[in-house]
Amino acid sequence: MSLTEQELARRGDFERQYRDGQRPAVQAVERAVCGCDYGGTSWATRVEADQIIGALDLGPGVSLLEVGAGSGWPALYLAAQAGCDVTLTDLPPGALRTAMERAARDGLPGACQAGAADAAHLPFRDARFDAINHSDVLCCLVQKREVLAECRRVIRPAGRMAFSVIYIVPGLSPVDHAAAVATAPAFAESEKSYPALVAETGWTIRQRHDLTSAFMANCREKVCAEAALRAELEPLTSAAEFDARHARYRRRIGVLERRHIRRELFVVDPAN
Repeated sequence: MSLTEQELARRGDFERQYRDGQRPAVQAVERAVCGCDYGGTSWATRVEADQIIGALDLGPGVSLLEVGAGSGWPALYLAAQAGCDVTLTDLPPGALRTAMERAARDGLPGACQAGAADAAHLPFRDARFDAINHSDVLCCLVQKREVLAECRRVIRPAGRMAFSVIYIVPGLSPVDHAAAVATAPAFAESEKSYPALVAETGWTIRQRHDLTSAFMANCREKVCAEAALRAELEPLTSAAEFDARHARYRRRIGVLERRHIRRELFVVDPAN
């Protein structure tokens, strides 16, 4: 399936974000918001990552696949804390190189490998992994169902997957829906609910956690942290883009206060 112009533009945005994510000012913001400094692009926090370790029962000898791994957050942290083996997949090659350099510096206790891969077409044999994680990936992709189906194909029968996602609440008025779309990730809209997509692709929900309040707090923290470091961050883009991004964050906070956008963490098992 060829990518749309919007998807190609989004990929270019991610490549730039992963590159800038290694700059000290950007990592200072990341530490303030998420408690880490990997140069990641998801909203996963350190508290959330610790929750995922337990939910996936990660430990030595467990094989973890991180889809949309980017520069390594939270996959490398999960592997460092739990001692599991980890495979990183994403499309921006620069981000994966950064992740492998970080893995080498950190001296992970388990094996670590990375490879460029489309999340909807994973280059692995069936039933390859014990655990899968992806953080805020599906809301940045059109092929949500295909990704969930591919993850189901490569998980072992006794395996488990965790994924966080940002989505627009269904049933909004046209005005409220337009406001939510304007502040959510580019592909946050979904034709079907995530519980329906999970069921259709061969999964059953074990746990479901509402992270919306934490997400709203993180957005507020990011606005404050970036404002304090504006002199260092503004040259990465422009003054106009910095202001536009912060205006969008403020609109997003308003939409989150009205609960028109939600962020959730799903923990799912392969259906029998």
